[in-house]
Amino acid sequence: MINDLWYKNAIVYCLSVETFMDSNGDGVGDFQGLQRRLDYLAGLGVNAIWLMPFQTSPGRDDGYDVSDYYNVDPRYGTLGDFVEFTHGAKQRGIRVLIDLVVNHTSNEHPWFLEACSDKNSRYRDWYVWSDKKPANADEGMVFPGVQKTTWTRDKTSGEYYFHRFYDFQPDLNTANPHVQAEILKIMGFWLQLGVSGFRMDAVPFVIAEKGAEVKRPKEQFDMLRTFREFLQWRMGDSIILAEANVVPKENLQYFGDDGDRMQMMFNFHVNQSLFYALASADTRPLAKAMDATRERPHTGQWGIFLRNHDELDLGRLSESQRQQVFSAFGPDKSMQLYDRGIRRRLAPMLGGDTRRLKLAYSLMYSLPGTPVLRYGDEIGMGDDLTLPERNCARTPMQWSNEPKGGFTKGNKPVLPVIEKGPYGFEHLNVAFQRRDAQSMLNWTERMIRMRKEAPEIGWGTFEVLDCGDAGVLAMRYDWRNNAVVIIHNFHDKPVEITFDAGIGDDGDMLIDIADGTNSQATGGKHHMVVEPYGYRWYRAGGLDYLLKRSDV
Repeated sequence: MINDLWYKNAIVYCLSVETFMDSNGDGVGDFQGLQRRLDYLAGLGVNAIWLMPFQTSPGRDDGYDVSDYYNVDPRYGTLGDFVEFTHGAKQRGIRVLIDLVVNHTSNEHPWFLEACSDKNSRYRDWYVWSDKKPANADEGMVFPGVQKTTWTRDKTSGEYYFHRFYDFQPDLNTANPHVQAEILKIMGFWLQLGVSGFRMDAVPFVIAEKGAEVKRPKEQFDMLRTFREFLQWRMGDSIILAEANVVPKENLQYFGDDGDRMQMMFNFHVNQSLFYALASADTRPLAKAMDATRERPHTGQWGIFLRNHDELDLGRLSESQRQQVFSAFGPDKSMQLYDRGIRRRLAPMLGGDTRRLKLAYSLMYSLPGTPVLRYGDEIGMGDDLTLPERNCARTPMQWSNEPKGGFTKGNKPVLPVIEKGPYGFEHLNVAFQRRDAQSMLNWTERMIRMRKEAPEIGWGTFEVLDCGDAGVLAMRYDWRNNAVVIIHNFHDKPVEITFDAGIGDDGDMLIDIADGTNSQATGGKHHMVVEPYGYRWYRAGGLDYLLKRSDV
């Protein structure tokens, strides 16, 4: 069962081919360059890669405006280059997940062009149309402040087409069985070329009812089961990682009560409460968020993340909580986006404080689920707020202090490499940190190894322990007669805590697997002082835990 559900104890690394490494000298990352960095990723300890879109695209939305689902954008290479990359990843024990963007296409996709030019085209019903502009056309925008409507008039046919996102991304009519069949064909094509699954973009919008007459869209959850059945028929251990920012009571509808829909989902609910805890040193909402998302089928798994390629969405927090996070991490309007989030990378959000960075990432590795690490965060990369919208946090990877950060030999990278300030490539890069035993990079390597050796987190059950301080999160995981206890201090000062590990005699001795500072209980309780922004990872009982681990 462990081998079948590989994603339960994986480390996922998110990257954009475009910004990772350029081997052609044209300023754009490519698959040959990515293949040459596979040894770096294997050495870091990741065992799954999530690739942002790389299919043929006009590139108006970083590839999320796809114009050909069955090809690689020429800027990144060829299908042959892609297969060489997936083969190289497989040789190193790394699985590949790719973005599946099927809520919409580019307005330059041949399907849409034909649908516009001929109302009798077979592709006409692949999109969503209205004779008149619907009354609710100014509602439901994904990008408020940038996007002005969800219905735009097509000059050729004279009708309005629906687009939940930008006007150059017309929505597919996913209720159309022919569209669903095409989505399955797309998945089957990339599975055949070596991928192990998909990160499905905007899942609630993919399965929502669409049309001018739809006031409150209902989700068509059976569609998710169709996707799941096809994947497991074609390749038994392939998965879908769903981007679905929904309230906890809807989670099981995406996983399926019997685990027959999505295998993984990003835990946005925990993510937002996590940042509130970092801003306020109050972990109670975070503990509630974990409890609210506790229920999931045995085959279901959460994707736990700190930052991704989008803005930090704070829409699920209360107004006072959201303002506290804004004040702490994005006080300037230029740091905020779409009236709901922060567009910065993690390191500058935390003021470059290594203690807080390590606290945040230790927390990410230890929350219930599978960690998803974003490229560059292993060295504490910064952002460039002069770039528009989300591009500020999508700058090229900083490999060395050579020109353009070692990303390209070209004169003009796809986005500017960060050159100035504390996050400039000349002093913040992979090459320098490799040689520093205390660097963020080497710390990340050690943490990933430690996390992979603690399958209790990915597979087990958890309990939040009462330690008498709302600014300290103490948790215990149990799985197969083994237990780990993990503690995080969100305060900027040392804190003395007392807690009961809750596992009888085995809990009297806690072995520190991070730095070797063990804890012996007195009267059944542990007493310790945790340094500012400190963390502890303990094994209960002793280091002979593998001998005690049961088979079930």
